[in-house]
Amino acid sequence: MSFKIIFMGTPEFAVPSLKALSESKHEIISVYTQPPKKNQRGQKIKKSPIHLAAEKFNIDIRTPIQLDTREEYDFFQKKKPNLVVVVAYGNLIPNELLKIPKLLFINLHASLLPRWRGAAPVERAILNQDKETGVSIMKIVKDLDAGPYMRQIKVPINHEISAGELKNHLSEIGSKLIIESIELILKGEEKFIEQISSNSTYAKKIKKSEAKITWEEQAGKIISKINAFNPKPGAWFEYKNLRYKIFKAEEVNFQGPAGEILDDNLTVGAGKNSIKILEIQKEGKNKLKVENFLIGNDFKRGIKLN
Repeated sequence: MSFKIIFMGTPEFAVPSLKALSESKHEIISVYTQPPKKNQRGQKIKKSPIHLAAEKFNIDIRTPIQLDTREEYDFFQKKKPNLVVVVAYGNLIPNELLKIPKLLFINLHASLLPRWRGAAPVERAILNQDKETGVSIMKIVKDLDAGPYMRQIKVPINHEISAGELKNHLSEIGSKLIIESIELILKGEEKFIEQISSNSTYAKKIKKSEAKITWEEQAGKIISKINAFNPKPGAWFEYKNLRYKIFKAEEVNFQGPAGEILDDNLTVGAGKNSIKILEIQKEGKNKLKVENFLIGNDFKRGIKLN
């Protein structure tokens, strides 16, 4: 026995789940993803990673701007899916769809719910210096990420891991968990656990302004910001009206004025201890290892960074 499934997702994080489903015994009758967008220069139309993956797997693709339309409701009624799997789709599911009889919507969320409901759970977990995170398979309800969960897997957070690396790891774990969860649903063995809403925290969307480095903060907190915003939007500082993004750094037990370059290897003072920059990108240039960056950039000891 197998399910007819509608899949809804958009970013790279969702691709392993779509791939796992496409290789399973279940039938993906359609994929929903966000509409293609113009790139920054406004020339080419950019399709989402899920859009490109669905094309590769020869799956029907739908890219509505809104879900709460008669057209989409009628599509669901016509196709009669047994299950809808949602992975970082980017839109709330309308209540009219959630109310379709005998249709279950499940979601893969990159946190241990009820902690870090919302748009940026991985970044917020790293930024908050959490010791662990994970993935949850939950039933979608009207309120954001508030539905009961049926499966969770915990993952420790290494203090050196970036958000990009952690997302990749969680997406692979989550793709396997989706298949396992669907098998439980197919057998009628699923058990949903209600979230304790009083324990919930909210992972609001990342703003670029949050990524500015404040050198007066402790070095450990600055490192967490660098890791949380790698690869996007990139933790940054300014020097001579140019922006520099730091993608990798380590904390060192070295004291000096906050924001001041303390040696010839681009170690910068912080509120407590210092950070040694390992990978950096000058505005308009490519990302470089610090030893290569220092060859063509005049960053000497004693310079104060903003």
